[in-house]
Amino acid sequence: MLSKNDVARVAHLARIDLTEDELKLFARQLESIVQFIDKLKELDVSSIRPASHTPALKNVLRPDTIKDSLSKEAVLENAPKSLKGHFLVPKVIE
Repeated sequence: MLSKNDVARVAHLARIDLTEDELKLFARQLESIVQFIDKLKELDVSSIRPASHTPALKNVLRPDTIKDSLSKEAVLENAPKSLKGHFLVPKVIE
């Protein structure tokens, strides 16, 4: 059985502050999850083959083709400001 102390310890490790009501709520919810997992452990799955993918998957990729790209000048025409062939943007580091 999971206690409030168990939940408080996990919350502390995750650096999450929980109220007393949240500790009680999460303790009940986690206990319910653990009980469900224990119930699943009772199932005999020895005759079931493991599967990495249920449906057959097919990658849809286009062939790589070389195409002409925009020139540097054409790209910089769309820039609000440019300087010496580069985009000029405001400083974002304080």
